[in-house]
Amino acid sequence: MKRKRLNIQWRFINIFVAMNIITLLFVLTIVMSYFKLNPLDFLSLNWFNIPFIFFLLFAVIGIGVVAGYSYGNPLKERLEVLFESILRYEKGNFSYRLSNLGEDEVGLIGEQLNQMASQIEKQVASLQKLSAEKVEWRDQLRRSAVVEERQRLARELHDAVSQQLFAISMMSSAVKEMTQQDSKHLKQLTLIEKMAGDAQNEMRALLLHLRPATLENKSLNEGLQELLQELNSKQTMDIHWDFEDILLSKGIEDHLFRIVQEALSNVFRHSKASAVVVKLHKVHNGVYLKIIDNGVGFVQGDTKASSYGLQSITERASEVGGVAEIISLPDKGTQITVKIPIVDESKERE
Repeated sequence: MKRKRLNIQWRFINIFVAMNIITLLFVLTIVMSYFKLNPLDFLSLNWFNIPFIFFLLFAVIGIGVVAGYSYGNPLKERLEVLFESILRYEKGNFSYRLSNLGEDEVGLIGEQLNQMASQIEKQVASLQKLSAEKVEWRDQLRRSAVVEERQRLARELHDAVSQQLFAISMMSSAVKEMTQQDSKHLKQLTLIEKMAGDAQNEMRALLLHLRPATLENKSLNEGLQELLQELNSKQTMDIHWDFEDILLSKGIEDHLFRIVQEALSNVFRHSKASAVVVKLHKVHNGVYLKIIDNGVGFVQGDTKASSYGLQSITERASEVGGVAEIISLPDKGTQITVKIPIVDESKERE
C-alpha cells in the first residue's frame, strides 16, 4: 500500500504553529506565576466582547503559518528541483545539470547530483565506445575468417579442380589427335576441349577473385609483382609488366590493386587472349595504369557479360578522383587506362 505523503511546506507550518502555541503557553504560565494572577481572571478578559485568549491564539497561529510558509516554501521549491532532476536522470537524460541551489545541504546535494550525472554520462560514452569497438572487432574477425576461407577455397580449387580441368584439356587434345579420321567424334572432342578451356579460364578468374582484397602490408609494386608472378607460373598466358616505383597513399594503392585484379579477371574470363601487359608509371602529377591484352575484344556500347567488371573498374577509379578509359575493337584486343592525379600533401592540408 502506498504511503500518503504530507507536503513538507505544511509540515513546517504545523511545526511553527505548534512551537508558537507552546511558547505562548510557556510565557503565560511564567507571567501569571510572577504576578500571581488567577488563570480564570485571565481567561475572563474580553476584547470587543470576545475572549482575549482567542486573539492571542489567532495571532500566534497566524505568525506560525506565515513563518512556516516563508521558510518551507523556498525549501519545497528547491527540493522539487532536485526531484525533477532525479526524474530526468531516471529517464536517461544525464546531460541535464542543476543550477546553484544555495550554500546549505540542499545545494550540496545538487552539486553531488551534477557530479554523479557527469560521471554517469562519461560511463555511458565509454560503454557506447566499447560497443562500437566490439562491433568493429566482430567485423574484423568476420573479415579475417572470410579471407582465410577464401584462401583455403582458392588452394583447394587450384590443387584439385584446376588440375583436373587441365588434365581433361590435355587428354581431349591427345584423343583428338588419335581420331583425326572420325569426324563425328572429332567434333565432340573439339567441343569437350573448348569447354575444358573455358572452364579453366573461369576457374582462373574465380581464383583471382578469391585472393585477398588488400595488399596485406605490401607496397603496390610488391603486391602486383607477387600477383603477376604467381599467375604467370600457374597458367599458359604470357604476362608482362613494367612498374615504376611510385609513392602513393594507401587508399590509391588498394584501389589500383583491385583494379588490376578486376581487369585480369576479365581477361581470363572473356578475352581469350594469349598475352597481357600491365604498366604502371608516373606522368607529370598523375599515375597511369595500363592493362593491354591481345584478345578478341568487343564492340564498345554493346551489353556484355564483362560490363559489370568494367563498370567496377570505372567506379573504383572515380572513388580516388581518377578516370578510367576503356578502348576495345573486335579481334584487336582491349586496353584499359586508369589515370589518377597525385595531390601534393601540403595542398591537401590547405
